[in-house]
Amino acid sequence: MSRLEEVAPAFVEMAHSIVWCVVATVDTENRPWSRVLHPIWEWDGEQLTGWVVTAPTPLKRNHLSHSPHMSLGYWRSDHDTCSAEVEAEWITGDNELERLWDRFVSTPPPVGYDPSIIPGWDSPASPAFGGLILRPWRLRVMPGSVLTGQGGEVLTWIR
Repeated sequence: MSRLEEVAPAFVEMAHSIVWCVVATVDTENRPWSRVLHPIWEWDGEQLTGWVVTAPTPLKRNHLSHSPHMSLGYWRSDHDTCSAEVEAEWITGDNELERLWDRFVSTPPPVGYDPSIIPGWDSPASPAFGGLILRPWRLRVMPGSVLTGQGGEVLTWIR
């Protein structure tokens, strides 16, 4: 078993149980900017892929054009934490955006949801609707029990 085969499923389990994460990008002056997003992660046994629906604002487009790297951090009150460092790419094309929309609609809550609840997102063709594909290059999973000295293991993977 590769290290990714051990870390990726643990990451998905924790990330999906926490649901929301803080995501950081950098602007054209390399200053960090953060926001809260709601990714869906898919592990196929070989590759971990993240999916995010988000408005393709000029600010986000500029940040990701300058640097396609994002940092995602999840935290829960019991101090379970996990993080992913990723390369992000805008999803383009009507068919791809429709598949992204359907992925969020068909995934059970709380990770999945109907994007039409967001104002201005009536359909995948809405100009305000966009999405990102996330390709991790580093993962970290730390159960809160490690932080509180009650045992457990920190799992890390770097491509």
